[in-house]
Amino acid sequence: MNVPFRGVALAAPPSLEPPGVDPKTGRGFLARGRVLGLIGPAFVAAVAFVDPGNVATNISAGVDYRYVLVWTVVCASLMAMFVQYLSAKLGLATGLSLAEVCRERTTTPVRLGLWLVAEAVVIMTDLAEFVGGAVALNLLFGLDLFTGGLVVAVATMLILRLRLRGRDGFSVVVVGLLFVLALAFLYLVVNSPLDPVAAVSGLVPRLPDAHSALLACGVIGATVMPHAVFLHSSLIGGLGASRTTTVLRFLRRDVVVALSLAGVVNLLMLLVATSLPAGTGDSLVAVHTAFLDRSGTVFATVFAIALLASGLASACAGVYSGQAVMQGFLKRNSSVWLRRAVSAVPALVVLALVSDPTEALVLSQVGLAFGLPFALVPLMVFTARREVMGAFANRVRTTAFGVVVTLVVLALNGFVITDLLVG
Repeated sequence: MNVPFRGVALAAPPSLEPPGVDPKTGRGFLARGRVLGLIGPAFVAAVAFVDPGNVATNISAGVDYRYVLVWTVVCASLMAMFVQYLSAKLGLATGLSLAEVCRERTTTPVRLGLWLVAEAVVIMTDLAEFVGGAVALNLLFGLDLFTGGLVVAVATMLILRLRLRGRDGFSVVVVGLLFVLALAFLYLVVNSPLDPVAAVSGLVPRLPDAHSALLACGVIGATVMPHAVFLHSSLIGGLGASRTTTVLRFLRRDVVVALSLAGVVNLLMLLVATSLPAGTGDSLVAVHTAFLDRSGTVFATVFAIALLASGLASACAGVYSGQAVMQGFLKRNSSVWLRRAVSAVPALVVLALVSDPTEALVLSQVGLAFGLPFALVPLMVFTARREVMGAFANRVRTTAFGVVVTLVVLALNGFVITDLLVG
């Protein structure tokens, strides 16, 4: 049953059904169109991979090391693609979200612990999105960060309200913002001085020094996002789709196309920063100023618009993630407005107290790094179990690759956390 948002509690789980998805074929909400037939639930989840935290991290990598870390963006995108496919497959095989599976198959103390960490992850995610949106509004209109944060909160509420009366407007707007972001960075790259040969050479893995290793960890850690794992499994679990290999193939295609687009956007972020002066990557405001000085008002304005689209789209997805977490772990419905307030208040407090928005972005990435194991490990464990997944259980080689990906991501995040806490 698909009950639209009305500012009150949603229907009993699963209630996060993406609008317009065919439950028999699993096709996406725009699948009835001949041109946009590829677009499905993965595109809603994909906005989490191009949030302001990704913008800041990728631009820092491009400014400090030019094309050297291109390979990290590619590897991060492939890892995220694999993880999101497993999340979608879990939702299809069980008809449940990852949070619901955790609720049913873990003890009460473990379930409550996972829920608290997941809620913290959603709050940290919204912190990055609010900071990015507030900085963009400051660059575009001169608003102070706190006022910009309020505008972001109101704007996301208006976008979420498009779910009223069963309309498909919410998903269309969110995915539309993703394409605005992609086109904006494509424009920036086309109008930037690039070295194609050096860009291709950046596909060869290498780390010149310790700082490049830290940035590489940051790129990967900021791309494999814990809240996106909860969100994607919930979107698929709410479909009521037939558990067939045909639907699974569509979901695989959906993930590949959506995450490929997100990966390309992340790569464009790095490429557009390779011509910036050293040191500008430490601040989004400094990046904007450098673009303004080098390429003029139009170029700098397009960058600010891209940052705003990133913040708005990922903030809307964050509300969905918060609902999936609460409904899944606690079996309780929540008002979309309550979810917006729960995530917005801490972010607004930080914006009011922190003078340098870059500090808030760093704080959010540390929080996500801490929360990642609590989403990734359960996902790998449950998708490997035949009693959970049935015929869709991972093959041995898939599980082995998943273990490798999990260990790599956790090790990289551990390195980031250690460096930030010690250094």
